[in-house]
Amino acid sequence: MKIHFAPGRGSDDSDESGDESRTLDRETFGKRLRTARKAFGWTLAHLAELSGVSITTISRAERGRLALGYENFAALGKALQMDMGSMFAGAGVKTSPFQGPVVTRAGEGVTYRGSSFSYEFLGTEAVGKQMSPVIGTVHARRIEGPEDFARHPGEEFVYVLTGEVEVHFDNGEKVHLGRGDALYFDARMGHAYVSVSRQLARVVGVTTSESSFMKSAQAGEPDAAPARVVRRPRGKTAAGKGQGKG
Repeated sequence: MKIHFAPGRGSDDSDESGDESRTLDRETFGKRLRTARKAFGWTLAHLAELSGVSITTISRAERGRLALGYENFAALGKALQMDMGSMFAGAGVKTSPFQGPVVTRAGEGVTYRGSSFSYEFLGTEAVGKQMSPVIGTVHARRIEGPEDFARHPGEEFVYVLTGEVEVHFDNGEKVHLGRGDALYFDARMGHAYVSVSRQLARVVGVTTSESSFMKSAQAGEPDAAPARVVRRPRGKTAAGKGQGKG
């Protein structure tokens, strides 16, 4: 069984070195996006129709004028038949079908500054994986409007490393998470993250490519709609006994 390493420590697959080589700026991503679109022979209008992302947004992203959020990443990636490995692996990085362990050393994920998040994408060398793990820094401090809510296929998990966040849902619900807290939800629910601590919060986030709710809906099973957020009371066990958070 072969173990795959991200370029850097533990691997000599790439001649790139330093943190800068693992940073994906807007211009570089824009060129990749344009190249992928033209490889299909598609116009901006056709990609917009397939992805649900506006022509203006795609055009600005291709020219490096706009930082995309995760919802648009997911929609464009699906339309272009590209997973996160293909979209974010650095130039010269060898990607391969997911067959064995893939190692990403500390600080060697592919970084990208989005509209309200800074992302460090992990495991980008594994193509075709069912989960997309990231380490994120939440830059947003408030919800400006409906456009701040992301929606995408699959399920989402978040674990707070440092700081505190509020996760807002488009049905009006809001969940406060502190260090060590976690949340799991159907990502089809409109959701947005806001840092509420003095320092920007850092989180581990994982999304799946397809939600179990979506599979149920496709199979015609009942109760396939996203459920409400379920909260476990703080400081209590399932039996109701007091317990410190630790």
